[in-house]
Amino acid sequence: MSLPAAPLQIVGADGLPLCGRYQGLADAPDWARLAPPFARGALWRRLHHKRWHFVSLVTDELFVGLVVIDIGWSNSAFAYAFDRAQGNIVESFSPVGLPGLTAEVGASVAEGARFVMPGRRIVIESDGSDGHRLRLRAGNFRIDAEYGGAGPRLLAVGPVFDGGALHATQKSPGLLLRGTADAGGRRFCLDGGIASYDFSNGLLGRHTAWRWISAQRRDLGFNVQRGYFGDAENALWLDGELFPLGSLHSSVGASGAWTISTGDGLLDLRFTPEGMRRDDKQLVVASSRLTQHLGRFDGWVKAHAGAPKQAVAGLAGLAEDYRARW
Repeated sequence: MSLPAAPLQIVGADGLPLCGRYQGLADAPDWARLAPPFARGALWRRLHHKRWHFVSLVTDELFVGLVVIDIGWSNSAFAYAFDRAQGNIVESFSPVGLPGLTAEVGASVAEGARFVMPGRRIVIESDGSDGHRLRLRAGNFRIDAEYGGAGPRLLAVGPVFDGGALHATQKSPGLLLRGTADAGGRRFCLDGGIASYDFSNGLLGRHTAWRWISAQRRDLGFNVQRGYFGDAENALWLDGELFPLGSLHSSVGASGAWTISTGDGLLDLRFTPEGMRRDDKQLVVASSRLTQHLGRFDGWVKAHAGAPKQAVAGLAGLAEDYRARW
């Protein structure tokens, strides 16, 4: 069964969150209105409120990943371009910003995000409908892109298991991409590629960790996670519909290939890495360790237990391990 329509407000009139998986976009959550057992004081919310806006851009030649992160008392960003033919990261930057000055992540996905400091700039803006415009400038690394289109957006709302309180995330299906990217001394055409986003807004614990695996094309995609958010955001996009998925099971073999499945028997994939990017930050009061494997997924998925298997071949995506003290 496909997911129900998303509520406009995540926090109900009684102060309780409308936990669950939905399709559609919600307004910005008002965490200050939460009632017990989710209510927290203003200082606690300020220290534990985390927001990020991640975007991937994928063509046959290029994989671009970028994010703007605002954790209140600090912020950061990263962006990279991976040349799939060469198997190399050809552009990359990962600065730490100044609190309240260099980064802004909107309270909803429609509000976009920006990170601006001398020599490095990422701006994600709404196009006024269901899509976004993206501009990146960092020396010779430049992106001018637009993406959007039909397809159900995922909304997941639920408690977290890391000492935090509550989290909400919005994720897109494969969106039609157009534009250009200058990276590694080349100009890449992005027209006809696929974009997708992960926008998250929550009250998380001091220590947070996850394994996140995701891939999208226009008619098929999936998002699965294990860690701080349980299986609350696990979902499958198939032929314009959005279905829930069970718990993630994954392992890495001696060859480096990953085996990925869900506990409900609706997804069974093999992930073959093409490349990898690490990003470790060690600050006085915070740290993070990120590993993103980029590659292709092969296998099958199905919408429900009685549905036929749908073959997956050469689907480009990522598998990420992340651990933060923030």
